[in-house]
Amino acid sequence: MKEVKNNIKPKKLWLKIFLIFVGVLFAVISVYVIYVYVSYSRIEDNQTLIIEGNAEHRKVKRNTEYTALSYNIGFGAYTPDFTFFMDGGTQSWASSEESVNYCIDNDIAMIKKENADIVFLQEVDFNSTRSYHIDEVSKIRSAFENTSSSLAVNYHSAFLFYPLLQPHGSSNAGMLTMSRIQINSGLRRSLPVSEGFSKFIDLDRCYSVNRISVEDGKELILINVHLSAYGADGNLQQQQTEKLFGDMRDEYKKGNYVICAGDFNHDFLKNSVEIFNNEVPDEYSWAKPFPDERIPEHFRKLDDYPNAAAVPSCRNCDRPYDESCFTLTVDGFIVSDNINVTYANVIDTQFAYSDHNPVEIKFKL
Repeated sequence: MKEVKNNIKPKKLWLKIFLIFVGVLFAVISVYVIYVYVSYSRIEDNQTLIIEGNAEHRKVKRNTEYTALSYNIGFGAYTPDFTFFMDGGTQSWASSEESVNYCIDNDIAMIKKENADIVFLQEVDFNSTRSYHIDEVSKIRSAFENTSSSLAVNYHSAFLFYPLLQPHGSSNAGMLTMSRIQINSGLRRSLPVSEGFSKFIDLDRCYSVNRISVEDGKELILINVHLSAYGADGNLQQQQTEKLFGDMRDEYKKGNYVICAGDFNHDFLKNSVEIFNNEVPDEYSWAKPFPDERIPEHFRKLDDYPNAAAVPSCRNCDRPYDESCFTLTVDGFIVSDNINVTYANVIDTQFAYSDHNPVEIKFKL
């Protein structure tokens, strides 16, 4: 009988240790969940943006050609071999600090080569775990003299402890708008976002409204946008475009010129999924066709690129890039009909420094 009792004691000890472990694990998870919920906050709507820098020109001239470029730089992480965990890949950080600097330096060189007068950038990080806390905003701003700019923080997040082997950490992602013609003011407009759990995945969303004087007394309105992708249903995407289009319509009614550019996270060509891919897997269905029917009167979406059927603007990052990867076009421009666009195209970078290719237009008022 004594031997039986001695065998029972180790079993009870292991059970006690296991229960203590489960209890501690539950407490840690509970504290973390509370931390994430408590630290979550939406950035206020109608936030006035700080304009930095002095541009070389004070006003936009009519009947003069200008160049505008829109580019999601992917927080400096997306070299061709980079795969992202939310796209089915494995990585949540850039490969290294050196890799981030390499991507941003080459982004800067590309923008300078295109000699753009106006630049719309998305996913520009600062103080973010995933980009090694490199201040990409300051790095880019300092590379362009005689330029004014505004930064709208698209989203900020608490420390996200997922994936477990390489937690995504905390993020601060912005949309940087730069211009050689002085930006007089800027406003951050919050977009509707999910109120469910998916808000911790897709986080906050916004667009920025930047105002530049025109020689005829009107204004050129530059809208930099990055719509939701992960966790966004059709109803939410409709709410986002309705708010965006409402502001564009209001500015046009004032007699202003409007350029809206950015990452729309919709199939911008409406059929680019079929154009660029032999197969259309169900898991990539987030890129719904752009709702052309909702575009306000007096506006047009620019999708008649000379190489529209040859060069996509975005790749899925479930695996390293090659020509067989799933690609589509989600980036582009929507302009008012008082703007004459003389050229529009996707710049083929072979996704060397981002999971997006830049889109460029030339235009006159």
